[in-house]
Order: sequence, then C-alpha cells, then structure tokens
Amino acid sequence: MTRPQPTPEELLGLMPFAKELGIVIDTATRQEVTGRLEWSPERCTAGGVLHGGALVTFADSAAGICAYLNLPPGAMTSTIELKTNFFAAVRGGEVLAVARPLHVGRTVIVVQTDLFAAPSAGDAARRRVGQTTQTQAVIG
Repeated sequence: MTRPQPTPEELLGLMPFAKELGIVIDTATRQEVTGRLEWSPERCTAGGVLHGGALVTFADSAAGICAYLNLPPGAMTSTIELKTNFFAAVRGGEVLAVARPLHVGRTVIVVQTDLFAAPSAGDAARRRVGQTTQTQAVIG
C-alpha cells in the first residue's frame, strides 16, 4: 500500500529551503519527478556560473520527493549518501531535473537525478550539465 498522491505544490511545501531557493516541481509520480530551477545572479558563484550547491540542492530535492513517493505509509526518508558529477557550467536560462528511482527497497531507496540545461534558441537538444545518484534511508 502506498500513501495518497500529493500535488507537486504540496510536496514542495514540505521543503521550505527548496521553495526558498526557487525550485519548481512540475510533475511528481513514484516513477519520475521533474522540476526546474531558473538561473539568477543570487544563485551564482564567480563569473556568473550557477553555484554547484544550488544544483546539488535542486537534485537532492527532486530525488527526496521521488523517494518520499515510494515510501510505505508512515515512513520518512532522509538522504544518507549523495554523489554529483558536473559536466558543464550553467550561465543562464534554467536547469531541468529528472529524478527516477534505481532501487526501492525496505531500508534504502536509490534515486538518479539528471540535470539538463534547457534548450536555448536554435538548439533543439537539452544539454546534460550534471548527474546525481543518492541513497535515501527508509525510516520507520
């Protein structure tokens, strides 16, 4: 048995820091969570590059929602391990996240989150800018 399906807005409401950062969740199912994070100067490091910490927070938030949706009733989750590879800098536009479960077990859930730069004018393909794999504990 699984818990009732909350809306993306309700899920984001459970994570005030993610909401404060400007993360938007577009879709949220047990199989896939998608969202967006706009580039802004307040989220950057030197040279106008979107800060890696903002990208990791984005990926962790999307994966946390994915894990949450796969929990048994009454359980909670917490990230216990996270690894991110960065492939390209983000200097504008928005980043898209796609989080999918790789393993849903009794004690841990492993989620992979792919981060893409949104296609720019004249560019039909999304450009992968990072990938995060994390382990979420199943608590309770």
